[in-house]
Amino acid sequence: MQDIPVNLGGYKLIISEEPAMKMREDRETGEMVPVTDRQGVTTFVVSLFAKPIPVPGALPRKGEEIRVTLSSDPGEGFEEGMRVELINAVANLYAMPDREDPRKIASAGLWFKADGLKLATRQGQQAA
Repeated sequence: MQDIPVNLGGYKLIISEEPAMKMREDRETGEMVPVTDRQGVTTFVVSLFAKPIPVPGALPRKGEEIRVTLSSDPGEGFEEGMRVELINAVANLYAMPDREDPRKIASAGLWFKADGLKLATRQGQQAA
């Protein structure tokens, strides 16, 4: 399954690494080049600390850092420490077969992508 919609409303998302153009190493030249999607649009990436919002009566839970691929430039003004929300967030799964035995999975994981970022709204307030 691809592009599974996710609801991250139960988490505070805090920028831990500012948005930047997603780059990869070109196999032929060894130079860093921008990553594009299938339509040729440049993608961006942001690192977020996803901290579960405390629930009364429940044990506190730890958060973790996630990297999110953004399908558009989020624009200026998103800095480390800011609380944000993802626009149209989805998750994707991947699995890589073992080189020696393709019937086995060598590694698997989850990756996130979104259409963009916006400042988080707090309960009863609008984002600036």
